[in-house]
Amino acid sequence: MSARGIKGQAVPVLFGLACLAAFFILIEFLINIGKINRFIVPLPSDVVKSFARVAVEEDLLNRFLLTAYEALMATLLLSVAGISLGVLLHRVRLIRLATETWIAALASAPLVLMYPLFLVMFGRSAWTIIMIAFVSALPPVILKTLEGLSATRPVLINVGRSFKLTPSQLYWKILFPAALPTIFVGVRLGMIFALINIVGVEFLINFGGLGQLVNELSERYDWPGAYAAIGFVILVSVMFFMGTERIERWLRPGT
Repeated sequence: MSARGIKGQAVPVLFGLACLAAFFILIEFLINIGKINRFIVPLPSDVVKSFARVAVEEDLLNRFLLTAYEALMATLLLSVAGISLGVLLHRVRLIRLATETWIAALASAPLVLMYPLFLVMFGRSAWTIIMIAFVSALPPVILKTLEGLSATRPVLINVGRSFKLTPSQLYWKILFPAALPTIFVGVRLGMIFALINIVGVEFLINFGGLGQLVNELSERYDWPGAYAAIGFVILVSVMFFMGTERIERWLRPGT
């Protein structure tokens, strides 16, 4: 990569970090002058200091890895199932007409409240959390896959047919590559749904991971530590988003 390209990538990152630092400085100032209650929002400086303490005293690595494992498994499941179901809805018009509205409605349903049912089915284990996250995150992947395939330009399909491509070849060589950007939008949306539900259910059933850590620190009124734990949840999200960006660039090398 050229020096200009590196500089072009570095400037937005540095600007974003500067804005984040300015936001934390503003919050620190507002807390110190009494405009924000420090018993609700701790000083950002105290949160930063608590990162090392939480990492050492709260078995952070294993909790972090468990949440990351749950997020990874849920993402893999929803990617495979969601994309496959989106393709099915695109190919079979009757199924699409019968189920598309229900799938869209399912996206807004608070499925996390069904965690007692999942506890009965899977027990108090990581798979309870994975399956709740998977089911909750499935609709956006299905709908975005369907949207991407349906939005493929007819001229591209006609070109494929002029080369006498089989229906399978038409999907793999024309429709799927054209739909990839939209499909990855769906996967990212699904990851957001999945991670919200993972941390929420860990908090609710008090089982492993970073959600349980936030629960324990909150019950001890260790607000700086609780906010630091939330910071590690954000780190998991950033890791997965960066991973999906790299996979998309690998699948679409021209972008």
